Amino acid sequence: MSEAPLSTARPPRQARTGLTSTGTRKASSKPPRTRAREFALQALYQHLVGRNEAAGIDSFTRDLAGFNKADAAHFDALLHGCIEMAAELDALILPLLDRPMAEISPVEHSVMWIGAYELQRCLDVPWRVVLNECVELAKEFGGTDGHKYVNAVLNGLAPSLRGEEMAHDRSSAKRS
Repeated sequence: MSEAPLSTARPPRQARTGLTSTGTRKASSKPPRTRAREFALQALYQHLVGRNEAAGIDSFTRDLAGFNKADAAHFDALLHGCIEMAAELDALILPLLDRPMAEISPVEHSVMWIGAYELQRCLDVPWRVVLNECVELAKEFGGTDGHKYVNAVLNGLAPSLRGEEMAHDRSSAKRS
């Protein structure tokens, strides 16, 4: 019985687009603030699910692989700001929900906290960027259609927190 010769041909090279096969950005191509949001999401999830304290979560998260490439100041603002302002953020989000907060997944809840916090406190981040980044977080880490829900809630919240900025964007678009 003879053995078939081993193929020495290499598989075709994949294009270097910065995207994975599922269409999400590769970790190496993500900006520091995007990475900070991802780590903050994981940390806020630990807070919501495990009821862990912010200091312990912070210490644990900083030891994770890749944290050195994240914007540590933005991570701090998101983690500590969202936990300290949890009741206020929930009060902003709750009127826009079609179900009780207890029925919202911890991932989507955390993403909505990040979005509400950034809309309210991170005025250097354009409102469209906040929405886009939060939708992308929900797509990558959340349930199948969780990103649609997050988008609807944050789109409903943006006019009350960034109405002036939104109006300016709309008037600029009309002039173009």
